[in-house]
This record gives sequence, structure tokens and C-alpha cells, in this order.
Amino acid sequence: MKTVSGTDPQVIARVSDFAPKGVSLPDYVYGRLREDIFDMRLLPGDQITETEIAAYFNVSRTPVREALQRLQGDGLMQGYVRGGWEVVPIDFKRFEDLYELRKLIEIHAISKLCAGPASAGAIDTALIEQQKAIWCVPPSERLSDGRKVAMLDEKFHLALVRAAGNLEMASTFERLTDRIRIVRRLDFIYGDCVQSTYDEHVAILAKIGTRGAADAVSLMTAHIDDGHVDVTQITLHRLHSARASAGAERLAYVQVKVMR
Repeated sequence: MKTVSGTDPQVIARVSDFAPKGVSLPDYVYGRLREDIFDMRLLPGDQITETEIAAYFNVSRTPVREALQRLQGDGLMQGYVRGGWEVVPIDFKRFEDLYELRKLIEIHAISKLCAGPASAGAIDTALIEQQKAIWCVPPSERLSDGRKVAMLDEKFHLALVRAAGNLEMASTFERLTDRIRIVRRLDFIYGDCVQSTYDEHVAILAKIGTRGAADAVSLMTAHIDDGHVDVTQITLHRLHSARASAGAERLAYVQVKVMR
């Protein structure tokens, strides 16, 4: 099987976009690989080596190893012997646990946002108003690009948690969001949840505005559970099909099979 060398013209063309000024090589490689995973150019089960990645980005193995170790800390990569790495396969039990934690955090945040004057001092109402400006728009002004809506959806949920005023909880929720992003994006990009997401976000914001705690919690619970059902239906085959349907080319550095 053809491998990629540091002098391959294909590699030179790809690494001509050097790391921006002020960005370290480990940060640059980390960001690029993380983006490839979240945009499904790198799929669960894909195997790579530090040598291939280093050749692709035209850097030494040291920043590559640092980047891969950070991705391992994110729960996105796992390392083997001899510099071999694999994108973490889909583990539905793991995602079930993460969705359970997600629901606990968001329901707590929703309850606090609806609590009223007693907790008003801790509530960041400006964040709520910002989300209303994004989601509570006429149907003609709604976005249809699934990737853009997926990013806005993440910001919506994080904004509600942040607005509740617990910074440690918000930090935990942000890390949780990173870990489930790879499957959450599929439904936005290849599913049909864009318009329903708008409708459900509008309804949740309305109940927060009227401090209808029970209804707001019920709506958020259904919103998260419905998304979880979609996630459990995703298989590795669907991920491969999704990439094929998008016409994405196979990355030059995914050329090897790591011997475990």
C-alpha cells in the first residue's frame, strides 16, 4: 500500500498552509486533527501513525505525539505501540453515560433559570437574550446549513448552562460537549432535525421566560432524549456512508493499518 513521504508532492501541497503566527506546532496539529475527526474526514476505527502524520504536516514526531496525546485526553484517540494510534471506535454505552450526565446538568440549569428572584443574582440574563435573538426568528430567517446549526445548537445548550452561574458545571459541560460532538453532528448534517431544533429551542426559551420550570424541564428532557435515540441508531457503516455522500476524499495520512 502506498505510504506518504515527507517529499510527496501531495504532502507539500497540504502543508503549505503553515501554522498561524503565535500558534505552536502541537496546537496547530491538534486543531487540524480534531477538526478532521469532527468533520468526519477521520472516522472511528481509522488507524494512523505518528510518522505518517509528521510527514503529512512536514513536522517532527514530537509535536505530533503531543497533539495525539491531547486528543487521547479528549477521548478521541487511543494509542498503541510503535507510534500507532486509532480514532476511538463508537462505544454506545459510553455515549449513553455521557447523555445521562448531560441531562442531569441541563435539567439542573433549567430549574435554576426558572427559579425566580431568589436566584436572580446568579443568572446571566444577557446570555438568554442572545439565544433568543438567534433562535426566535421568522421561519424565513432560519438557517438550513446543518453544520452551522449544529455549532449554534452546541452554543445554545452551553449558554443555558453558563447562564445558570455555576462555572465549574459549565466547564464540565463544555468537555462533555466535545466528547459527544462526533455523533451529534451526524443528525444535523445528514438527518432532518434542523427545523425541529429551532422549534424546540424556541419553546424551551419561552418557558424559561415565563419561569415555567416543570414545562421547561419536560421540554428539555424530551429534546435531549430524542437526540439520544438518534445517536444510538448511528453505526460505523453510516459514518462511512456519510463521508461518501459528502464526497470527502480519504486523507493521505490514513494509509496504514496498525499492528496491535
